Amino acid sequence: MEENKRINGDLRQNMAYLNEILDVEKNFDIIYRVVHIGGKEACMYLIDGFCKDDLDQKLLQYFMDLTPDKMPEDMHGLSKQFTPYVEVDIEDRADMLVQSLLSGMFVLLVDGYEKALLIDSRTYPSRGVEEPEKDKTLRGSKDGFVETLVSNTALIRRRIRSADLHMEMQNAGKSSRTDIALCYMKGRVDDKFLSEIREKIRNINVDALTMNQESLAECLYQRKWYNPFPKFKYTERPDAAAAQVLEGNIVILVDNSPSAMILPTTIFDVVEEADDYYFPPVTGTYLRVTRFLISLLTYLVTPTFLLLMNNPQWIPESFSFIMLKEEPNLPLIWQFLVLELAIDGLKLAAINTPNMLSTPLSVMAALVLGEFSVNSGWFSSEVMLYMAFVAIANYTQANYELGYALKFLRMITLLLAQWFSLWGYIGGLLLSVLAVGCNRTVSHQSYLYPLIPFDWKNLKNRLIRRRLPGALEKR
Repeated sequence: MEENKRINGDLRQNMAYLNEILDVEKNFDIIYRVVHIGGKEACMYLIDGFCKDDLDQKLLQYFMDLTPDKMPEDMHGLSKQFTPYVEVDIEDRADMLVQSLLSGMFVLLVDGYEKALLIDSRTYPSRGVEEPEKDKTLRGSKDGFVETLVSNTALIRRRIRSADLHMEMQNAGKSSRTDIALCYMKGRVDDKFLSEIREKIRNINVDALTMNQESLAECLYQRKWYNPFPKFKYTERPDAAAAQVLEGNIVILVDNSPSAMILPTTIFDVVEEADDYYFPPVTGTYLRVTRFLISLLTYLVTPTFLLLMNNPQWIPESFSFIMLKEEPNLPLIWQFLVLELAIDGLKLAAINTPNMLSTPLSVMAALVLGEFSVNSGWFSSEVMLYMAFVAIANYTQANYELGYALKFLRMITLLLAQWFSLWGYIGGLLLSVLAVGCNRTVSHQSYLYPLIPFDWKNLKNRLIRRRLPGALEKR
């Protein structure tokens, strides 16, 4: 396509150019139709399945009923006087016409008019708004994001009825031209960081955002790929996204993705969940602290057990019951590593298993990996117990990236503890601390803020669920 190419008043020439670019003879879903409007020849373009058929039919009938004496001199007059629709624009750049058409807009060309009429009557196929499977809560709203960008922005605007809420539209990908919405509160967001994100999106030089938000995340943050801790927080809940916007964060919505990307994100943001706020302060604090402790235990339990089993003389007499009851046939380190892989195998199997077969799969997994694996001598019952706790405890927090970050560090610590005993165990702990402490958010701030740098007021709010300030004050 020629850059800076503009249409002119010759309809046949414009149609020839667009038909060649769009290859309408081969693309069955690109529809064009030549009609007469007010004594002038016109042509409409649309994508089958993207436009509202009833609305387009009414608009077309309205245009065809115009008489020559009512026709204005240019397209601006037609859009202003005789287009009974709200979302209307005019354009003369050929590349924008093609992009708008492929986005689902209704395009109308009229002979003698040097601009085209764009009518945003598009509608996208989408599922119903329902509670997300991953971000469920015991209380609160049950709606969730869908794959349609406009629906997602409306779900946030329904919760924030303020003129300070801004929804900036961007696009990325030379071929895909994927729509990206930046949601933020004017006056609360960090303007410098917002400008940086906006500039990064504009400078993305990829053919397409094939994996939606993951592709966008890799384009926005390309450093320290080896650090497994998540740099972004994702949520499928509009209430959680709206809360983050009100706190001054940026929420990025990508078309075709049913989740919102929140940035900047610290480790404290990652472990927060909506249930912390849908319960009273005491209960919310308990849930939050419990989630912290359980996440820490999922990392420490198996390496600590392995270290003590390799050095039984360190075990106090009162804790002698944790010793293995039987001599293992397979070294403990291999048992732990095999079970780490087996648990991931079960997760992948559960994802790809049809719903009608999920129950038989659960029964087989419980029997084979539970009782039979212990009786066969492959695994010790104590190892199965601790790995079962780790597998179940990983689901106490919804962030998959954080779960796998802890998993990678746990496996490294297991290996170091096996090879170098106590010093390896300490080295694994130090490596984990460095992986978190040396990490940076997308905004170049500390990943452990408000712990490092220390900010007691904000840290207290992160650890303790407090009631809304001024909730009981008189208005």
